[in-house]
Amino acid sequence: MKRPSQPLIVGVFVLLCLIWGTTWAAIQIGLEGIPPFTGAAMRFGLASLLLLVLALSLGVRLGRNRREKLLWLVNGMFSFTISYGVVYWSEQWVPSGLASVLFATYPLFVAVISHFALPSEALTRREVLGILLGFAGVAVIFTEDFSLLGGPQVTIAAVVMLLSPVAAAVGSVSVKRWGAGVHPFSLTAIPMAMAAAILGAMGLAFESEREVVFDTVSLGALLYLAVVGSALTFSLYYWLLAYLPVKRLALIAYLIPVVAVLLGVLRGEPLTNQILAGSGVVVVGVALAVQSSSPDARSG
Repeated sequence: MKRPSQPLIVGVFVLLCLIWGTTWAAIQIGLEGIPPFTGAAMRFGLASLLLLVLALSLGVRLGRNRREKLLWLVNGMFSFTISYGVVYWSEQWVPSGLASVLFATYPLFVAVISHFALPSEALTRREVLGILLGFAGVAVIFTEDFSLLGGPQVTIAAVVMLLSPVAAAVGSVSVKRWGAGVHPFSLTAIPMAMAAAILGAMGLAFESEREVVFDTVSLGALLYLAVVGSALTFSLYYWLLAYLPVKRLALIAYLIPVVAVLLGVLRGEPLTNQILAGSGVVVVGVALAVQSSSPDARSG
């Protein structure tokens, strides 16, 4: 498989940072009209349908072997169902900028998991220091009085929010370990369909009495998240994952908050000095944890 040009790789990387930096605010906007599990199910259901149509049109074969089908289950459960179920639930209370910062711990979890799962991506001393520093930044953030950001529920939701990057890290490392040769459409379309089914069932179970409002704003947010924030971005992400070490690609997660926090501030979300300081420590820690990864390393 011929490696794409460096400008193309960098361009796609930057595009993912910009798009995913806006999805945190889009999720919160969509939550104003659509309950969390229902909204996430609709997002991934629409994205999956679009990708399946594209796969059929382009003649992409799906489910060619048992390994690929097992990846559907792992990716569907960890990268989409758990990770995004937690995000949607948490953002009912956690400001979008803070949510994106908490998710920025994703590269730290990736570094730890890949150390044991990927022989070519073992941790160095600098990476260990970065991981410890990154988690120290999270500790600084959690010394904030979250009740000032919207009530005591914010603290609980922020803690739960940390389950999302853990689940996403498990999914990404699994794809890197066993996903060689699997088309990006296969790694996205079927897992998203699974997530849509599970989250949809959760919506029916827990949100059946909540009103669903399909106004221009909530519908626009849903379509943006499904088409641009899911179908496009995850296909590009798994395409990049075939050429970059998972730790290097995880850099996305600490550049995204720059966009997300700026958008949150523009939307009137509170941003305290404590959160800014903790966020800065997280960014420095993640930078240390991933900067020594070789950009040409491959894990098969």
